[in-house]
Amino acid sequence: MKNYLQKLERKIKERYPQLKLSAEWDGRSVILTGDAPTVEERYAAGVFFVKKCKRLPGYKGLVNDITVAGKAEPPMRMPEVRDNLLAGKTFDIVIIGAGVVGCAIARELSRYDLTIAVLEKECDCAMQASSRNDGMIHPGFADNPSKIKGRLNTRGNRLYRKLDKELGFQTEWPGSFMLFNSPLLKLLVPFMHRRAAKNGVDGRVGYRNKTTIQTMEPNLSTEYYGGFWMPYSGIASPFKVTIAFAENAAANGVSFFFETAVTGFDKTNELISAVYTNRGTLNARLIINAAGVWSDKIAAFAEDRFFSIHPRKGMDIILDKKKKGAQHTIIGKPNLINSSKQHSKGGGIIPCIEGNILVGPTAHEVYDREDYGTDSEDERALLEQMSMNKTLSRGDIIAYYSGIRAATWEEDFIVEMSEKVPNLIHAAGIHSPGFASAPAIAEDITALALRRFPAGLKEKPNFISRRAAPRETASMHDAERHTLIKRDPLYGKIACRCEQISEGEIRDAVRSCLALGMQNISLDAVKRRCRAGMGRCHGGFCTPRVMEIISREAGIPLERITKKGGSSYILNNPLSSGEEKAAL
Repeated sequence: MKNYLQKLERKIKERYPQLKLSAEWDGRSVILTGDAPTVEERYAAGVFFVKKCKRLPGYKGLVNDITVAGKAEPPMRMPEVRDNLLAGKTFDIVIIGAGVVGCAIARELSRYDLTIAVLEKECDCAMQASSRNDGMIHPGFADNPSKIKGRLNTRGNRLYRKLDKELGFQTEWPGSFMLFNSPLLKLLVPFMHRRAAKNGVDGRVGYRNKTTIQTMEPNLSTEYYGGFWMPYSGIASPFKVTIAFAENAAANGVSFFFETAVTGFDKTNELISAVYTNRGTLNARLIINAAGVWSDKIAAFAEDRFFSIHPRKGMDIILDKKKKGAQHTIIGKPNLINSSKQHSKGGGIIPCIEGNILVGPTAHEVYDREDYGTDSEDERALLEQMSMNKTLSRGDIIAYYSGIRAATWEEDFIVEMSEKVPNLIHAAGIHSPGFASAPAIAEDITALALRRFPAGLKEKPNFISRRAAPRETASMHDAERHTLIKRDPLYGKIACRCEQISEGEIRDAVRSCLALGMQNISLDAVKRRCRAGMGRCHGGFCTPRVMEIISREAGIPLERITKKGGSSYILNNPLSSGEEKAAL
């Protein structure tokens, strides 16, 4: 093995002479150390070794610890709070991460008579990848059926058609077209049918000619040659879905602890015996690692790091609601000829649940796992994607955002019990189609978790399976809205003009936060729940009113309210005394 790895070292260094690299084998993983001049060369080294090593006997994963330009990887951004809230507490299960996967797992496990805690380093659910994606419920076509994500996507897709009714979130199924950029791609249609059949993709998938597609989407540019249709491609709001899972889990007894970062473990006889956090040390019989881009670091705390995450950044743009109706289906034009060389579905144009249109995402490697900046290069790529619809223009853009995918070097999910730590389960490396697969991942993780508890453990007889949908006055019929306003006049007072959000809805959003035990409720937490501030003015009109409602409902002083948690205070120099006010 050592000679083989040395041979690979020489080959990659011939291609990249400035790359400093050493490869070692620890019995199940290849571990790369050294330094690369750029992120791209670090990525190239990782891809090269995975391709050459993934079929080695006993291989489980690649750990890439190569630094970039002599600098260590940027550390995790820690919460500012320090207290002993969790000191001495004991739970049956601790779930690390309140993204869509962690919250879906919490909801599924809440069926059983277990004490469960969810630890989240941010101040709310869905603040990283789970609110920074396109909300597409992929049909299950794109990934190889031999991969874990290839098997879970279709099941997750089907589960959404049940969960939306149970948990009160909205889904739509506009279907998607994979457009062909060459007439030769029609030759791939039989293979595409075979892939869809192997993955169990639902609906009557198949080739559609340009005439049929233009009838369905008359605003498309004509620069394509037919396409492959998949009717069970869906859309949902990823943060509203995550919140729905969390609220239902909380209603069934799950405890959520925000601004709580796991900083290490103690082990006794190979078992995790203590969990260290910035809010005290707690105990748990079982740990579930759903920590997203930091899942490999959590594995390292448990001395079970057999994989590593390489952050893949993607940027999206959001168009004004006035373009609603400009596109009805999901459109993408991936490079199918070189698909084996890309690890992205290619981006496209997606109609959103709320009426906006989303364009993206892009995909490129970065070094900082929490780098959410946007740039002009990505914008140019997105404008090119936008040109697939001839009625869309740059003037329609109201927002840009970016997210980080938590990709492993094997480009697959890790959904398994730890081989080295009996009370640790990994739900790691969950990138696209992670949102679509989340309900299926939750089912599989729950089945693994129950093995650690008595065989006779049964579901609670009083399990609450349903969650009422939040009130949305803008989508109500007039009679329904008038009845609601008569019962509670706050639903008749519009606070957010762009999105037509009432004070009653904002109050309900604050109460939703309180129900999850949130201590510091931000403007963005309210926005995720009811869209106040998501319009073209970005809260320029409604921010003061939203702050007043947060302060009134949650008892938080106005000067302590933040935009997105941490130190992002809205009021920079609060007037705390009568003398200061008089001086002004």
